[in-house]
Amino acid sequence: MVQTFHTDSAPAAIGPYSQATRHGDTVYASGQIPIDPATGEFVAGGVREQAQQVLTNAQAVLEAAGTSLANALQVTVLLASMDDFAAVNEVYGTFFSEPYPARMAYAAAGLPRGALVEIAVVAAAG
Repeated sequence: MVQTFHTDSAPAAIGPYSQATRHGDTVYASGQIPIDPATGEFVAGGVREQAQQVLTNAQAVLEAAGTSLANALQVTVLLASMDDFAAVNEVYGTFFSEPYPARMAYAAAGLPRGALVEIAVVAAAG
């Protein structure tokens, strides 16, 4: 049985998908972009500010599903430009501690709404 989760503490899905699903002991959080859920708009600033908001949104979604970034198993980081890898990595490092989750990071031809970064997380249920 698959459970779905939604929280107003993260932006609503901008398409036909759930913020997160859970099957068994695994939670799959959809990719988050830098939308401030309070305003529905992108956060001001550059890629660092966007990464901060994206990870804050991901944390809120995982919490709604009964887990957290501390239980992350795998993280997928999509970047508009690999030139932003180091900056996003700095912000990323403030949200995670050892043991770190597995991760992939790569550039995408285009991200939703022109975002500079999108992050999806697979986590163990809390």
